[in-house]
Amino acid sequence: MARMISYKQAINEALDLEMRRDPTVILLGEDIVGGAGAPGEMDAWGGVLGVTKGLHAKHGNRLMDTPLSESAYIGAAIGAAACGMRPVAELMFLDFMGVCFDQIFNQAAKFKYMFGGKAKTPVVIRAMVGAGFRAAAQHSQMLTPLFTHIPGLKVVCPSNAYDAKGLLIQAIRDDDPVIFCEHKALYGSEADVPEESYAIPFGEANIVRDGKDVTLVGYGLTVPRALAAADTLARSGVSAEVIDLRTLSPIDWDTVIESVENTGRLVVIDEANPRCSIATDVAAYVAQNAFGALKAAPQMVTAPHTPVPFSPVLEDLYIPSADAIVAAVHKTTDPVKSAA
Repeated sequence: MARMISYKQAINEALDLEMRRDPTVILLGEDIVGGAGAPGEMDAWGGVLGVTKGLHAKHGNRLMDTPLSESAYIGAAIGAAACGMRPVAELMFLDFMGVCFDQIFNQAAKFKYMFGGKAKTPVVIRAMVGAGFRAAAQHSQMLTPLFTHIPGLKVVCPSNAYDAKGLLIQAIRDDDPVIFCEHKALYGSEADVPEESYAIPFGEANIVRDGKDVTLVGYGLTVPRALAAADTLARSGVSAEVIDLRTLSPIDWDTVIESVENTGRLVVIDEANPRCSIATDVAAYVAQNAFGALKAAPQMVTAPHTPVPFSPVLEDLYIPSADAIVAAVHKTTDPVKSAA
């Protein structure tokens, strides 16, 4: 039975269901329980934006407030995973990964390989990503591409509440370390989400809109932006197919290539900075593996190569917009006119 709930509620529900199902699932993070010494469960903060609020009342000491030391509690979560637990650690903002990156890419990502496939590290690291929240340059970055470069890590970034629940359940059940990225600007968005438990397999992109003239590829917040652009394009007679990657490592290359072979055009939308991004990765892969199908050069719509600005006006310009996506599509459908 489905009902409309928010992206934030869907994540909370996935955590609740998995903690009920599996006693080895534990949650760690800064202020996910009391928050600044709050006296009781009714005051439990549930993290900086309240995503885990209410879970302490249900699951007690399986939720643990941690010191303000990402290197300490991310390391503890990875160690617990190696010893048979299934920890979900909240990194709060992915921007803070710098202080615990060694534990992630040199330890968690490598254990399976260093121990001949015998080791399992079923840890999930949840973190908020993305701009649009007026949180300035140190709390607003889209750093997802950095993690996709590292073998041994799986990277997830849902675009809607339905996917957020199903992908998080899959992440908790997965035996490999998963970086689970939640775009803070999507927390209030709603979708029909079943009450029961369900898992969405990794590496399966979702075609959220069919089209025949151009392929739009995005993830996270860029998916609703791409859908808005597709609506605008439809009014001018351009039919855009929109693909939600869902997972960035692994990526569902087959779905992307099949779509481009049908449309002949590609626009990739990515809130990350343009160098070494998901956009460059997808554009290069398509150019290498489906060059003969392309009717025009692939286009990328990304954030500029600058830190996220604090000015609201500049921050709004920083995030890829539906208008920027439409303009990129016109470069592929009428490159001569666009150049002029």
